[in-house]
Amino acid sequence: MTPSLRVAAGVLGALVLAAPALVSPALALPKYRTQAAPQLHLTEGNALWALDRRVMPCTYCHVDPTGGPAWNPFGQALQQTFATEAAAGRHLTFPQALHTLLAAGTDADEDRYADALEVFAKTLPGDPDSKPETPVDELTTAFEKAGGVTQYQPLKKPK
Repeated sequence: MTPSLRVAAGVLGALVLAAPALVSPALALPKYRTQAAPQLHLTEGNALWALDRRVMPCTYCHVDPTGGPAWNPFGQALQQTFATEAAAGRHLTFPQALHTLLAAGTDADEDRYADALEVFAKTLPGDPDSKPETPVDELTTAFEKAGGVTQYQPLKKPK
């Protein structure tokens, strides 16, 4: 093997090893996050939202900031929504289950702010330490004026 061929092979090998690190973070986002973030209007004002994991962090539903099986109260409520609806013979998609949960008016983390209000205020509905600074009555008025829970209906697919 010639020296230039060895160098080329070495560069190619390094690129193959580095490829996972070069893949866009957007490709690593689970499907439910790419569905939920726009449905909950978390992407508004952020053209690069698919590259910004802060738009919808794993801690929206998980205990661990990197995701995984430990679910916070909102994640548990979402799982329960799937189970309850399935037991009633309704098999929901993720966007439908998310809307169903928010429409129920629940407060998964018991911080006195309904989950839908926390989504509206861009705080974490599964973390009692993450709650809106706006008083509940003021936030409720603004939420209803903005369309209430109907603004979180599953997005229509383009035809």
